[in-house]
Amino acid sequence: MASHIGKLPVAIPAGVEVKLDGQAFTAKGPKGSDSYTIPEGITAVVENNEIVLTPADDLRPTRAKHGLSRSIIASMVKGVHEGYAKRLLIVGTGYRVVAKGKGLEFFLGYSHTITVNPPEGIEFEVVNANELVVKGIDKQVVGQVAANIRKLRAPEPYKGKGVKYADEHILRKAGKAGK
Repeated sequence: MASHIGKLPVAIPAGVEVKLDGQAFTAKGPKGSDSYTIPEGITAVVENNEIVLTPADDLRPTRAKHGLSRSIIASMVKGVHEGYAKRLLIVGTGYRVVAKGKGLEFFLGYSHTITVNPPEGIEFEVVNANELVVKGIDKQVVGQVAANIRKLRAPEPYKGKGVKYADEHILRKAGKAGK
């Protein structure tokens, strides 16, 4: 029995070039290129402008990685075609971000500023002093860099001050009751 997700073919959009060399998969598109090694026991075939993955029937661990491999390949194809982005908001009086070269400088209420430099394949866009966008072709790296920035000053539950995702809802707690 194969994975329900793994059975689905991955459509190759116009402008994206895929290459299969044994278990090595490479995708090139307008945003860049990315590669992945398909686990042993899973075969990939390009037919009718789609990528189809099939597992070996006898190996249980291979079947378990079938859907994962399909999801990673689909994310790679989307990443090199459109790219990924995470929007972060900075909430709080005096809290702000400034572009400094390719990196960012954060003022988050500490006695010092915090500088963050982008890893390979990631770029930052400062929309305004309280909003920034992390962009890249690798979904996992974009999410990890955004999570690391959020961790610099996670939102607190009383006033919601800190760095948060644009689509994140902070559960608020009631403050102390007055007299």
